[in-house]
Amino acid sequence: MKGERSITDCHFSKPGSPSHKINGCSSMSMIDLISVLDQIIDQKTVLPVFQPIVNIHQKNIHGYESLSRGPSNSPLHSALALFDVAERGNRLCELELLCRRLALAQFGEQNLPGKIFLNASPMTLMQTENHPDKTLQLLKAIGVAPERVVIELTERHPLDDYDIIRQATLHYREMGFQIAIDDLGAGYAGLRLWSELRPNYVKIDRHFVQGIHEDKVKQEFVRSILDIANGLDCKVIAEGIEIVEEFEVISDMDIEFGQGYYIARPMATPEKFVSQEMFSHRQRRQFLTRPARLSESVALLLRETPSVKPNARVEDAVDVFYSNKSLMTLAVVDEMQKPIGRVRRNIAMELFVNLYGRSLYGDKPISEFMENNAVVVDKSISVEQASKIITDNTRFEIEDDFIIVDDGKFVGIGKVVDLLKKITDLQIRNARYANPLTLLPGNVPIYELIDQLLEEEKVFTIAYCDLDNFKPFNDVYGYNQGDKVLRKVAEIFTDNVDPAQDFVGHVGGDDFILIFCSEDWQVRCEQILTVFSHEVLSFYSANDQTQGGILARDRQGQEQLFPVLSLSIGSTRPDLKRCQSHHDVAALASEAKRQAKLRKGNSLFLDRRSGPDTHDENVEDQIKRA
Repeated sequence: MKGERSITDCHFSKPGSPSHKINGCSSMSMIDLISVLDQIIDQKTVLPVFQPIVNIHQKNIHGYESLSRGPSNSPLHSALALFDVAERGNRLCELELLCRRLALAQFGEQNLPGKIFLNASPMTLMQTENHPDKTLQLLKAIGVAPERVVIELTERHPLDDYDIIRQATLHYREMGFQIAIDDLGAGYAGLRLWSELRPNYVKIDRHFVQGIHEDKVKQEFVRSILDIANGLDCKVIAEGIEIVEEFEVISDMDIEFGQGYYIARPMATPEKFVSQEMFSHRQRRQFLTRPARLSESVALLLRETPSVKPNARVEDAVDVFYSNKSLMTLAVVDEMQKPIGRVRRNIAMELFVNLYGRSLYGDKPISEFMENNAVVVDKSISVEQASKIITDNTRFEIEDDFIIVDDGKFVGIGKVVDLLKKITDLQIRNARYANPLTLLPGNVPIYELIDQLLEEEKVFTIAYCDLDNFKPFNDVYGYNQGDKVLRKVAEIFTDNVDPAQDFVGHVGGDDFILIFCSEDWQVRCEQILTVFSHEVLSFYSANDQTQGGILARDRQGQEQLFPVLSLSIGSTRPDLKRCQSHHDVAALASEAKRQAKLRKGNSLFLDRRSGPDTHDENVEDQIKRA
C-alpha cells in the first residue's frame, strides 16, 4: 500500500521547480525538508505502524503490512511526504533500510502473528547496499524466520530492466523470503511485472475494490485477476476495503485475503486477533453452500475451561493444570476476556521438570511462554466452517485444541478430535439424504432449509424444475442415457447459481428444486434454460436432431413424435408472513411448476401467488405425484 487516504494532503511541486515546496503543507524549501529528513534518518525517529491482512477463509490474521511515518510534529509525518523527500534527496535506499530494520524489530518485539509485508521500491531493491543478507541477519537477531517475510514491491516509476529486478528478487527467494506486487492495476506495468516475477502474492489496487458492490465492471476486472492468479498459483489480497458492502462482495468472490480500514487501521501496537463479528454476514450466507442443511454449530463442541491473564505467574498456570487433569490447553485472555494466546500443558509442565524450574520460572509472567498463533472460532459458526479453518491451518494436529469465543470473548476450548468425529457423523447423515445419482441434497435437507429460511425471515425464491418428454426419451435411448441427462442437468444448475447464496436440490426422478437468495435469480434461470437448450441436443442422434424429436409410443400405445427434451421452471417468492412451513412453500412451488409445464418448450413461469390461501395439499404427496 503506497499511502493512506488520510495522509494525502501533502503535494510537492515538480522536481524542476526552484523551491520544491510542499503545497498546502509547509512553506519550507526542499533544502530545509531534506535537512529534516537527514535528522530523521540519523536519529532513527521513523515510526513503524502495522495494518492487519486477514485470511477471510480462516477468519484470522494472516500477517501485517508494515507502514512508516515520520515524527508526529514533523512536516514529513505523512508517508507520502517522507518518501518523496527521500527520493529527491537521494536517500530513498537508506530510508527504506531504516524502515525495514525498525519494522522488523517491532514485529519481533511485539511477537505479532503471521507474516510481515515490507514495502520496497524496485529501484532500491536493485542497489547493492540493499542486499538480502542484511535483512537475514536482522531476522536471526530477533528470531523471525525468513519464510514469514514478504517483500512487497511498489511502483513509483516505470521499470526498464526486468532482468535486473528478476535477479534481485531471486536472491530474496533463495533465502526463504516471499514476493508480493502492490497496487496491481494502478502501476506502470503491473501485468508485465506479474508475468516476469511470478510473485507469491498480488494486491489488487484499491481503485477496483472501492465501490465494487455497485460496479459490475470492477467485479469483472477482479474476477479476471482471480482467474490469472489461480492459474499461476498466486495468492490475491484485496486492499482498500473500507465499508462492509465492499467486504461482503470481496468475501463472496472467494478472495482469500483482505486489508483496509474496515478491517483495521494501521497502528503502532496492532491487535493480534480480529473480531469474528466482521465475518458474521459470511457465516449467514455460507450455510447455503453446504450439500444439506443438516449441520450443527461449534457450540456443541464447547468445553468450559479456565483461563488466565497474561500477567499471571507461570506457577499459577501450572497449578491450574494440576487442578484440571484433563486440561490440555489454557487460554490467555486480556481484561476484556478476549483471547490473546494459549499455553499448552506439556510446555508449562516442562518448565518445572528440572530441579530449579520452579525457582527459575515460577514468578515469570505466563505471557512469555504463551503461543499467539492459536486458532480462534466463534461458537455460532457451523462445524463445517470450523473444520475448514482448522484443516487449512498446517500447525494443527488431531490431538490439538482450538479456542472458542462468543462475540469475541473467550468461553471455552474445543478439541480437534471431537470436531472431526462430528464432521464424520454429519457426512454419514448427509449422504443418507443425498440423491444417489446426482449426489445433490434430497427431500429432507430441502424441507429443513425452507423451514430455516422462513424462521429467519430471509427473502427467497423457490423454483421447481421438471424435464418435459423425459419418459419417451428413456424408452428410446435407455435409462443409462437418461441418467447422463439428469447428471448434465444437475451440472447446469450448480454452474449457474451463486454458490454463496443459492441451493440446488434433487427431489427425485427428473424433478429438481432451486432455492435462490440471490437477487438476480431470474437472469440465472434464463441462463439455465439457454445452456440447457444447447447442451440437450448432444444426447440425440443426428436423425432425431434433424426431425426435431423422437418417435415413441404415448400412454395409449399410439406412435407419435415427441419434441426434444425441454425444461420447465415454475417459480414463486413465498410470503414470509403467510407461509408457516415447507408444506406451504412446496404447494406454491408445485402449482408454479404445473403452470410452467402448460407452456410448450423451455419455459420460466413466475407465479404471483405467494401464500397458501388455496393450496393446502401435503407437500410429500405433491412431490411424489410430480
